Amino acid sequence: MRGVLIAAPSSGSGKTVAVMGLLAVLKQKGVGLAAFKCGPDYIDPLFHRKVLEVESCNLDSFFLPVDQVRALAERTLAETAGPEGFGVVEGVMGYFDGLGGVSVRGSSREMAQILELPAILVVDGRGASLSLAALIQGFLNYTPADGMGRGNRIAGVIFNRVGGGMYDMLKKTVEAELPVKCLGYIPKMDWLNIESRHLGLVLPDEIADLKGVVKRLGEELERTLDWEGILALGAGEEEADKGAGSGSEKAAEPAETVNFRKNPLNDASPRGSGTARPSFRLAVAMDEAFCFYYRENLRALEEAGAQLCYFSPIHDRKLPEQAAGLLLGGGYPELHAGELAANQEMRERIRSAAEFGMPLLAECGGYLYLLDELEGDDGAVYPMAGVFEGTGLRENKLRQFGYITVSSGQDGLYLKHGEMVRAHEFHYWHCARDGELAVMRAVKPTGRRSWPAMREKKRVLAGFPHLYYPSCPEFVRRFGEQCRQYYNEKNGKLVEKNADIAERD
Repeated sequence: MRGVLIAAPSSGSGKTVAVMGLLAVLKQKGVGLAAFKCGPDYIDPLFHRKVLEVESCNLDSFFLPVDQVRALAERTLAETAGPEGFGVVEGVMGYFDGLGGVSVRGSSREMAQILELPAILVVDGRGASLSLAALIQGFLNYTPADGMGRGNRIAGVIFNRVGGGMYDMLKKTVEAELPVKCLGYIPKMDWLNIESRHLGLVLPDEIADLKGVVKRLGEELERTLDWEGILALGAGEEEADKGAGSGSEKAAEPAETVNFRKNPLNDASPRGSGTARPSFRLAVAMDEAFCFYYRENLRALEEAGAQLCYFSPIHDRKLPEQAAGLLLGGGYPELHAGELAANQEMRERIRSAAEFGMPLLAECGGYLYLLDELEGDDGAVYPMAGVFEGTGLRENKLRQFGYITVSSGQDGLYLKHGEMVRAHEFHYWHCARDGELAVMRAVKPTGRRSWPAMREKKRVLAGFPHLYYPSCPEFVRRFGEQCRQYYNEKNGKLVEKNADIAERD
């Protein structure tokens, strides 16, 4: 795979700015590009899409085994950018930070080894000078006790928030003393201010004139980044394996993985041209309040026969025509609680659809929308769809965070006893009724912590976990079957009703 992985010593070092700027520069130069994000984050891929106007893909070695991660990356690159395409992979947290904060599994370092890509470390230069060389040397020499061998694949460095004079000095020193190449710098830009909130960055649509901002960022970094050197490094034209700091060992198979090698969903063709003919219409909430979806989840649903029909719980008054199922993803419903509450017609239609047996999957923000009430970001409590009893309330601390597996102790419509689906949680809001009414259990992959997760009602399954559907193919298949069954039941009732009317006439 041709490309680079952009990483950092820690969050807040400038990875996202570096990736956005690099994508803008390379796009302007006519390079065929695909963007990727390490880990389960939803927001960074939204920014990638706004820059490239193409899909971005999450790559996650907890959700899928390493061979499937590699295959997914290669397939996405080929679909998006063609055989000569170049991939830009945005790392997660600090370079070695992985599962539970105690393992490199799921880290940027592991992903660089899985994809056999050179890693470029974005180092924040604010308030330091020669000490940055010591920091870089530490990352080059550190060898985690993970059984993956020596070598960290760090082949380049970009300095953030430094001036041209400081960069020239650092470049001369670092390249003379360390086995890495300095690939440019990001100057201080007081005009660039991308705010954050509790889930990370604000959404792209919340930034005024984002395209203008990105265009200006690209113009700045075209002058300060060695983008030609980055392309050469990612194409293998520069030696990526220098000294002890950059080994080329392939990643070992992570522990506790599920065998997906026979999973047809992992070999799905591009969206919109799946091998399975659409057999039911699936309403997918997509607006300011609901926009967190994994690309591979939507692909899996299409391969199960879904025709995706997008709608807005804020702006639309009814569900898409002939919808046989409903998907309510995550997002920020608390920021739009008043607007969601004001659309009483949509709330009643969704509650009615659930009561009449429509299959419905809802995750995190989507689950909050299905409760009786939701505390908005303004502190007021608003009526919601009322599919489940309870109120979504905010806590002053992070309620749950990190990877989990979700399993059921009994046979349900979508998940049977003994089966599990991999997932991720990150939320401040909670519902007090979850503990007594949940039908499944969330388990941390490290340690022994677990808690109740997911609620069921007729054909509705909802909860805070963000599920990764390809990790349990049977889950997706059963949901598709229930959607088809619901559609047939609904049409059968209409046929009977019309026959009764005709007979009376």
